[in-house]
Amino acid sequence: MLGIVYLAAAILVTIAFTKRRNTERPTHTERSESQSKCGVPTVSILKPIRGNEPRLYENLASFCKQSYPDYEVIFCLHEETDAARPVLDRVLADFPDCRGAILIGTKAGVANPKIANLIKGSRAARGDIIVISDSDVAVGSDYLQSIALSFRSERVGAASSLYRGDSQGGFVGQLGAMYVEEQFAPSVLVAARLGPVRFCLGAAMAVRRTALDAIGGIEALGPFLADDHKLGELVAAHGYDVELSPYVVATTIAETTLSELFSHELRWARTNLVLAPAGYAFSFLTFAVPLTLLYITVSLNLPLGLALLALAIALRLMLHVVSLPSFGVSQDRPIWLLPLRGILSVAVWASSFFGRSVRWRKTDVSVAADGTMR
Repeated sequence: MLGIVYLAAAILVTIAFTKRRNTERPTHTERSESQSKCGVPTVSILKPIRGNEPRLYENLASFCKQSYPDYEVIFCLHEETDAARPVLDRVLADFPDCRGAILIGTKAGVANPKIANLIKGSRAARGDIIVISDSDVAVGSDYLQSIALSFRSERVGAASSLYRGDSQGGFVGQLGAMYVEEQFAPSVLVAARLGPVRFCLGAAMAVRRTALDAIGGIEALGPFLADDHKLGELVAAHGYDVELSPYVVATTIAETTLSELFSHELRWARTNLVLAPAGYAFSFLTFAVPLTLLYITVSLNLPLGLALLALAIALRLMLHVVSLPSFGVSQDRPIWLLPLRGILSVAVWASSFFGRSVRWRKTDVSVAADGTMR
């Protein structure tokens, strides 16, 4: 019954998010102001990059054609010989009007390699707002217009965006995208309804410069695997609000095999387990359909069990349907993949309790109980 209640809540908040996306858009006046540099904050976009990957050029180029008057893009590379360097040179050559730069080098002694890569960029950034976005993320030309609106109130210290999946690997990529849009994103929306947002989402997050300085700079995130969650936590602890933007970005689902996808989702799962052990342990209650199947196997009341199963399946199908327009999904998500998606989600959840190591960009790392990397 709790699983069914969760599904109903997830459907309601997803529909509400659709309405919010349709209403909270820049007005004509706000678009005109952003185009004329009148009263808009300057923005620095930091892109941590390591290695070439699918759609890297398209993803990076989307940040270089923003309809925003005063921004810069800083590409951060670990080393000069990185395979992504030719792609960065091409992006800067193709968008000469974009104020872009390539910074090379990594900060020694920082456990999180992404943060070690970004430190040099944060020190060079001149923006009032610092946007940190992964290399596998693409946005529309109105992204900065929208994210800047989140900072109209001085109380807001950070804002981040939900994301949808842009699958590249056949049915495996579709499974990965379904997790993002039909499991992860609705759970974030439910959490946001239950209390103040105290986390950021790493695909695309923005922080006010004064708030970043208050928490000790980006270096404060260096020891932690979940740097996005820690950013929101620290900003909130310093008295700022953390906002969930109505803007949805796209992230590339590059996994082409089930083992790659399982490994990726296991990293997310074990990170969440460390961040909120009790909450994550009881997240099995969101698996309404598997739970009703289990109920049928042990219950003597078969008619009730079948009724609950029918209701759970109907609600899961409804969540599948409403999530597509809510998060701007244009690709097909076949309904026949739902059972496989359910099995995979349960397997990832169960496996997350057996070990603390995760695989991150072909490197095995271990996470301590406080979220720090070892």
